[in-house]
Amino acid sequence: MTPRATLTALFCLAGAAAAPAARADFQDCLAGLQAQAAAQGISAQTFRAATNGIQYDPKVLELAQAQPEFKTPIWDYMAALVDEERVEDGKAAMRQHAQALANAESRYGVDRHTIAAVWGVESNFGKNLGKMPLVQSFATLICANHRRKDFFKGELMATLKIIERGDIDPSRLNGSWAGAFGQTQFMPTTYQRLAVDGDGDGRRDLVDSVPDAVASTANFLRVAKWQNGQPWGYEVRLPRGFNAAAAGRKNRHAPSHWTAMGVTRVDGRPLNGDAPIGILIPAGVDGPAFAVTKNFDALYSYNAAESYGLAIAVLSDRLRGRAGIQAEWPTDDPPLSRAERRDLQTRLAARGYDVGEPDGKVGAKTRDAIKEIERSLGMPVTGRPGAKVLQALQRG
Repeated sequence: MTPRATLTALFCLAGAAAAPAARADFQDCLAGLQAQAAAQGISAQTFRAATNGIQYDPKVLELAQAQPEFKTPIWDYMAALVDEERVEDGKAAMRQHAQALANAESRYGVDRHTIAAVWGVESNFGKNLGKMPLVQSFATLICANHRRKDFFKGELMATLKIIERGDIDPSRLNGSWAGAFGQTQFMPTTYQRLAVDGDGDGRRDLVDSVPDAVASTANFLRVAKWQNGQPWGYEVRLPRGFNAAAAGRKNRHAPSHWTAMGVTRVDGRPLNGDAPIGILIPAGVDGPAFAVTKNFDALYSYNAAESYGLAIAVLSDRLRGRAGIQAEWPTDDPPLSRAERRDLQTRLAARGYDVGEPDGKVGAKTRDAIKEIERSLGMPVTGRPGAKVLQALQRG
């Protein structure tokens, strides 16, 4: 399994009637889990220490069942993950942890910019690690009879083994509702397979040791068959009338094949090299297009989403000092950076809307407030944080 790719299929809920019963039987359920843990060699002492004080957490189930009504356009997704703020933060993080990144690059054959880009996309360079206790989340999902309870049981047992070995303090094992944790958001079973000791202290601590985290990420990408010295890809320009059916990251051909079809680099230069490439068109033929190599598949494998892989790829280029995406997205309402989103939220709050802390993260409260503003201004009601609604608020 991948660090977060395993999460994308986990949003289905258990039956609604199961939750109250699970809450009432939580302690009985824990007792049963202790017996299963013991069968896997996990001591009673470790189990008690890990579960002491945990409670059935309905918030986990709320997050698990949340069916997002708002589908984020690719241009908004990219703008939030690859903006000037993240690029500057990334360059600073790379300077601060230059030796750890150099060691990981040398040991695993994955360049430091790509490693840092994963780190930046996953946790904003360690700033957003997640706050939900892993053991409590897993126990809740299992005891609520979630339809993926066997999966979560495996993750719980892997978490207990991390605690048993003493790699990470139980109080530091917090993450997403579904259990991704650490600087680069590994699932516990992924940790067991691929985490490494990057600082030589005999422990694999992906929470508080940046050397361990970046080395483990490099090891993941190495196992995913990253080939150092080969690019993930590059932006291209498509000819008029390009057949969208020919696109797809797995529909790879020699660059000469695409050249014959009229595909060039985005600056008009011809394609070069011999490595097969596929054409990625995340917003269709009218938006930015990218030639992608097998290295893009390694990025994709981290979270099984092409938009996610593209965010890492473009951020890695920006951290190298290269330009970002050159072509315009096919929208007349440009996306907002995180700084602009914070500005938007601040202006909404000033008008009395409850959007929570203006942090640039757009959730349901912010979208509801945007809808109200759009209605009041006679704009199409979308709930989307775009340039048009921000400009309307700036005009007063």
